[in-house]
Amino acid sequence: MSVVSGSVNAVAGRAAVLGAATGLRSQLPLTLLAVAAQRGGFAATTGSPLGLLRSRYALVGLGLLTAGELVGDKLPRTPSRLAPGPLTGRLLFGALVGAAVAREAGYLAAAGAVIGAAGAGAGAFAGYRARTSLGRATAIADPVWGVVEDLVALSLGALALRDRLGR
Repeated sequence: MSVVSGSVNAVAGRAAVLGAATGLRSQLPLTLLAVAAQRGGFAATTGSPLGLLRSRYALVGLGLLTAGELVGDKLPRTPSRLAPGPLTGRLLFGALVGAAVAREAGYLAAAGAVIGAAGAGAGAFAGYRARTSLGRATAIADPVWGVVEDLVALSLGALALRDRLGR
């Protein structure tokens, strides 16, 4: 197996951190992957799954989905991320980003998918617990903690892709 971008530990860490960010904001890591792909951060060829992220349409579409999620998350009628539908979506998107980074590095996509999904599950539960606990402990309005959570998710995603976003 040819390793293109890093040791198995580095790739697993990237998949786990992107997965955790997905647990917080399901669309954000896909958007960050598209930004990195636009900047040449992936050795993907056109027509490959990662190559699709190089499309301007993918970048714009994912960016709009991310913006919608960032706004929608603060609305009082938004369902809990731990409800079966939203949680399943986060796990699937976590698996997708994990598979993408593993595949890009020359590792098995399935291994990255498992790690990404596990990270997404952990991120979803940890984010929910942190946000509700901080809201109760401080009496600060939930949308404020939602913005803090947005920043944490963005920071995690940028950290995981720091060498891909700077190209």
